[in-house]
Parts: sequence; C-alpha cells; structure tokens
Amino acid sequence: MQKRKLGKSNLEVSAIGLGCMGMSFGYGPAADKQEMISLIRSAVERGVTFFDTAEAYGPFTNEELVGEALAPMRQRVVIATKFGFKFGPKGEQIGLDSRPEHIKEVADGSLKRLKTDVIDLFYQHRVDPGVPIEDVASAVKELIQEGKVKHFGLSEAGVQTIRRVRSTVRIFATRSRALRWKLEKRIRLWLICLPESQRKRRRHQLRSRSPGCLPRNRGLFQSQAPRSRIDWKKTLAQQQSNLHPTICAKSKAPPQRSKWKALGIRKSWSK
Repeated sequence: MQKRKLGKSNLEVSAIGLGCMGMSFGYGPAADKQEMISLIRSAVERGVTFFDTAEAYGPFTNEELVGEALAPMRQRVVIATKFGFKFGPKGEQIGLDSRPEHIKEVADGSLKRLKTDVIDLFYQHRVDPGVPIEDVASAVKELIQEGKVKHFGLSEAGVQTIRRVRSTVRIFATRSRALRWKLEKRIRLWLICLPESQRKRRRHQLRSRSPGCLPRNRGLFQSQAPRSRIDWKKTLAQQQSNLHPTICAKSKAPPQRSKWKALGIRKSWSK
C-alpha cells in the first residue's frame, strides 16, 4: 500500500483510507457490529492505516465501533473524527455548534468512544456561521497543546475561511465532497494552503493531499454516475439541494475530457 503525508506534518496515511460512516449510519439500518469490526481489522491487515469517523455518525455509535475495532492495533493506524453539530434528546441533528466549550466537550467524548488518548486528525465537520472561525481554531489549538489532538482539519470550508484559520493554527487537511464538478474548487483550496512561492511549483502534487468525501459513491472513479446515489441522497436529506442535474437524469456521459486534462488529471475512460 502506498503512503501519503498530509501537509507538512509527519502524519503519514495509506493512499486508500476507509470511511466508516456507512457501517452504522446513512445507508439504512446499521450493519452487524461484529462483521464491521472484522472488516475494519481486515483492512488494517491489508495495509489501510487511515480511518474516518465522526460523532455525528449514529450519532456516537460509529466512533464506538471504530474505537472497539482499532483498539488492539491503535499504534498502527490514524483516526480522523469530527465536531460541529448539536443533537436533540433523541440523537437528531438540530443545528451547528462550534462554540469553543462545545468543541472541548466533543473532544473528550470522542476520546472515550474511540478508546484512545489522542485524536490524530480533528475536523470541523461544517463551518458554523455563528462562531468566528478564529475562535474555533484557537479552541483546537488549545486541545493540541493539551495533547488531546494532534492535527486540525476543515471539512467543506471555503478559501476565505482557510485563510483566516491559517493565522491561528496550521491546517493539515481539508476535506470536501468528491464531486466531479467541484474539482476546480478543491484545487483552489489546496493551493491556498501553500505559500505563494510554492503554489505553481506544487500544483501537480496537490491532488493527493486532501481526503475526499465519498469519492466512490459520487462517481469520481467511473465514467457513469452510480444509480445507487439517488437512494442515499434521500437518506441524507440535508444534501438534497446539492443534487446535480446530471445525477438526477442518470446521465451516462462523462465530463468533458478537456476539463480533466486542464486539471492535469489522468483517467482511463470507459468506451
């Protein structure tokens, strides 16, 4: 298995990671717990070292699953989890919450559920417009200084947000939904994380530096949009507004090859 380093850190992960959300959330009823534990451990034996979860997946149950599965091999893997939502009495999402005191509460809860003493990569799951991003970054910086978190990441953040964060704490990963039509946006985000003197020189290296969100389900690796995406889109109603018309029409036409070529991306197209 090839390895990748995130940013300028020593955080090295496998080129292929395993997103664990669907094991207990988002795709209908949760899968059998013991089967999922076996699957996760089997992935480690095959060279996967990067595992992604979040308190929102379940909520909480996915972190518990990942924590139990990886506890015997914790030193061999990197675990990413996320904060940023608040939940009602029945576990339903009722909004965003990235207040500094809440971030610290989430970190403590995630540490317990993951059965670990440090979170390798701690993402803000969604940008909270009600909390200045500088306050969020400062809270995570304190967690890093306390030894509870190693690295900070942002999910679905824009260029201006990233610029503001960089003045407070270093960002080691940006995460965005792996949609074909958002590739230009992702490259702009990667570039903004670099000093200007390095942007042109390293542009061709950036495509493997940002963990993608559901790239296979979103058709990034195939020329035809997956039909199953329609069903799972209904499950996650919060994303309905982002449904692309080509998916609704179940289009078989691949994106323009010239567009991919301009981005420097190589792909073998199905004929």
